Amino acid sequence: MSRDAASSGAGCPSPAELPAAIDELRQRRNAVILAHYYQDDAIQDIADFIGDSLELSRKAAATEAEVIVFCGVHFMAETAKILSPDKTVLLPDLEAGCSLADACPPDAFAAFRAEHPDHLVVSYINCSAAVKAQSDLICTSSNAVDLVRQLPAERPILFAPDQNLGRWVQRQSGRELTLWPGSCQVHETFSEQALLQLQLEHPGAEVLAHPECQQHLLDLADFIGSTSKLLQRAEASDADSFIVLTEPGILHQMRKRVPHRTFFEVPGADGCSCNACPYMRLNTLEKLWRCLHTNEPRIEMDEELRLRALAPIETMLAMSR
Repeated sequence: MSRDAASSGAGCPSPAELPAAIDELRQRRNAVILAHYYQDDAIQDIADFIGDSLELSRKAAATEAEVIVFCGVHFMAETAKILSPDKTVLLPDLEAGCSLADACPPDAFAAFRAEHPDHLVVSYINCSAAVKAQSDLICTSSNAVDLVRQLPAERPILFAPDQNLGRWVQRQSGRELTLWPGSCQVHETFSEQALLQLQLEHPGAEVLAHPECQQHLLDLADFIGSTSKLLQRAEASDADSFIVLTEPGILHQMRKRVPHRTFFEVPGADGCSCNACPYMRLNTLEKLWRCLHTNEPRIEMDEELRLRALAPIETMLAMSR
């Protein structure tokens, strides 16, 4: 599609033309395209950076790009805006929310905090900016255990919003945590029976699990870690096959990195393959093109809220050095 056609408000290019049209707009806007591991394969293949949410936001902040297009979900685009206030941050579909973030409304969380006034508040990065702003420390699934171990032993800890991750952090760190009762709908759907059946059929397969999974599934895993750590494990392991307990978008990168190995996704509890995140998959190449074409929809944020949300992220980064 020509530049003149794009600027005239013409319709979306054909599927075959979309990658080239997106690339043209990316260059014209001086934009960087970020894709979370849970995005569709076609979006991952066109992105400048692929990764977990905080890693992507930090990479984008370090670029000279004027525009960040975050192909992920709303809280991820918010994090990019928190770290890059002077850049335009676009989310291809504003309806791309998150069941985990949505399960922790800011007002209800404030009331929960008020019931535990002496607690340090550690929030998983998978939460809204308004919840981040009420936190003392932000963590990721990669660094949560290490950060909790560093906190003063005499201070009780409130952990939000993922109770499954919180229970895993509690077991790994030896610290007692007061947990907000939230969870990710994707990581709640995996079938234990299906996992056991896959283990019977593929006895040499290594089970890789994200710590957002329920405890009875983590107990069956050979390796537990964040999405990026699961990818690294697939590259480093001597196993020939893997059973993967997380959103299946990561399998695209696993198969690209180690194409000679076999990967199995675990079906949902009702037997369906329903563990793809419906919010992540709202983003499409057409919506990506359209948001670059219109420079909308943008993530906007009150500066006072941004600064309050930034403070616990900066604390995390300081503790991680």
